[in-house]
Amino acid sequence: MTTPAPVETGVPFASVTDLIEAVCAGRLGPDPTTEQVSVAFTTRQGARHAGRGRSYRNQVLSLRVGVTVGSCATEPDELTDEVAYDCVGRSVAELLTHPVPAVRVAVLDAYLAAARPHAHAADDTVTIPAGTSLAKSTARAAAVVDLTAVEPGQRVLVVGVVNSLLGQLRRRGVSYLPCDLAGGSTEWDEPCLPDAAVLLDRCDALLVSGMTLGNGTFEPLLRHARTTGKPMVAFAQTGSAVLPCFLGAGLSAVSAEPYPFFWLDGGPTTLYRYRAAVGPSSC
Repeated sequence: MTTPAPVETGVPFASVTDLIEAVCAGRLGPDPTTEQVSVAFTTRQGARHAGRGRSYRNQVLSLRVGVTVGSCATEPDELTDEVAYDCVGRSVAELLTHPVPAVRVAVLDAYLAAARPHAHAADDTVTIPAGTSLAKSTARAAAVVDLTAVEPGQRVLVVGVVNSLLGQLRRRGVSYLPCDLAGGSTEWDEPCLPDAAVLLDRCDALLVSGMTLGNGTFEPLLRHARTTGKPMVAFAQTGSAVLPCFLGAGLSAVSAEPYPFFWLDGGPTTLYRYRAAVGPSSC
């Protein structure tokens, strides 16, 4: 099977709604009414890296369309298995109007990953070497933080706390504001505040999880970055093919990690990195 060339439109997208409308109009790839979800599944994970004092849980909805898998992470136990089962056999167009946000994001991700393959569209790739879960988490974090345009003494708002990312910022002398809807605290007992909006004026840059796509918090962060000119980097397992469509419209760079994620496999895995070009964003 020939891998399709990435679809380029030259059209900047400033909202997920605009992007979905473009897909439904057939502007970014094949007719979404003819593309169907063949496989749907959820991945539930609990992890505590060796030597770390904190554990965490993940739940991810993944949908397969053709040869690609799109994903959206949710809070643990937010979705039942029936939500996944109900997606099987339904068209992309139908699921883009689904009442569950995670379904809309996952199917949009799968569709765009086929229309704009990472291997063709990304600016570069980084291989995360085989290793323990902690070694792979640390290597991924270094590749993500390398995308941030910050210097020692500046402060980064980290939305969606990942301790390995915070560790990399600490090593580089960059301070941070940890923010997570689930609250809690970091590996260093720093409180994670749940409301990013109240922290925006205190940061010089943003480092944002793809989970913001699924929980509705992405667009206010994007608007802030766009209007202030602050660099905003996304680290994306959720919506890894969706977020590059916002490059240049507030988003500065993306670390895209499609399924299977680094924590599912002890072998080498790949990150696809994107950076905003000069001029308008495109998808």
